[in-house]
Amino acid sequence: MGKQNNLGLIQVYTGNGKGKTTASLGLAFRAYGHGFNVCMIQFMKKNDDYGEVKTARKLPNFKLIQVGREAFVDLTNPENIDYKLAEEGWELAKSVILSGQYDIVILDEINVAMAAKLLDASIVAAFLQAKKNSTEVILTGRYAPAEITAIAHLVTEMQDIKHPATIGIPARQGIDF
Repeated sequence: MGKQNNLGLIQVYTGNGKGKTTASLGLAFRAYGHGFNVCMIQFMKKNDDYGEVKTARKLPNFKLIQVGREAFVDLTNPENIDYKLAEEGWELAKSVILSGQYDIVILDEINVAMAAKLLDASIVAAFLQAKKNSTEVILTGRYAPAEITAIAHLVTEMQDIKHPATIGIPARQGIDF
């Protein structure tokens, strides 16, 4: 069937439940199977042990770039480096989206970066709303700002009903990262 020319929508996966990054990767996996070029930019993450990082290295038309640091960001009191890395990531994201090189661009955890005020949600929303190309953009992370959900074509909220962490089961390799 091949690529269709009706790409270019904005999608959001948000909420307090598990599965936002996983859903975006599922979409990427499906698109990749149809010959789409995919780029995922992970904000506030820097960990080569994530399964998606290892897999992306094996797929020629799937690029994954992490723009964060290994330490967790204190969302109530971010450090200067967190602002700097988020801004660098956003500049990269804009150039990747405008390049037309990728059919799908995933901005993983960008919602959290905006909620923590590392990035200005109104600036991100204005850019995405003004883009004229057919690059499909997916934004993931908790706390999706109203400015983003207002312009999105699809918003899915993951709801946490039950989670292994509540009974002391830590994140599991291959399942949670």
